[in-house]
Amino acid sequence: MNTNSNSYTIIYASVMVVIVAFLLAFVNSSLRDIQGKNVELDTKKQILAALNVKDVADAEAEFKNLDMKDMLMNEDGSLVENTEAFSTAYEKEAKAGRLHVFPVYGAGLWGAIWGYVALDADKDTVYGVYFSHASETPGLGAEIAADWFQAQFPGKKAMKEGNVALTVVKNGKVADATVEV
Repeated sequence: MNTNSNSYTIIYASVMVVIVAFLLAFVNSSLRDIQGKNVELDTKKQILAALNVKDVADAEAEFKNLDMKDMLMNEDGSLVENTEAFSTAYEKEAKAGRLHVFPVYGAGLWGAIWGYVALDADKDTVYGVYFSHASETPGLGAEIAADWFQAQFPGKKAMKEGNVALTVVKNGKVADATVEV
């Protein structure tokens, strides 16, 4: 076969694409369980960060010690055990009652943002938060992941007159310090 012909080049490239595709599929399927465990561990670390438990050596063990339950919150604020396929809120025993951790997500300027908000037993006072992002602007939107930004939330109220009021406003524009960061 003439190795300088177009047909040889096309056949060679096609064979290489098939081999590489097979190898990538094999590696992907063999690493799927490890990737799933890593995603689960990262989620647990994010929830722990919202509960002000940071930089733990064994996040898996720490998470088990918290006696966490996956719960659903009804419109009236009552909690029931979650038996559905998705997680909506977590609660843990605390010295003064229960803490409730809620996942939050939204769209940033350049990509997704997400996090967890931990509320005290009254389901109104912020205990702690954790936020992260996919691709926000460094020095601007990316600051949501910074400790100094997240440290402003504890003690704020989440509700005002029956509506969610916890808000982030521009620096220096805080009108109601009880619900605005």
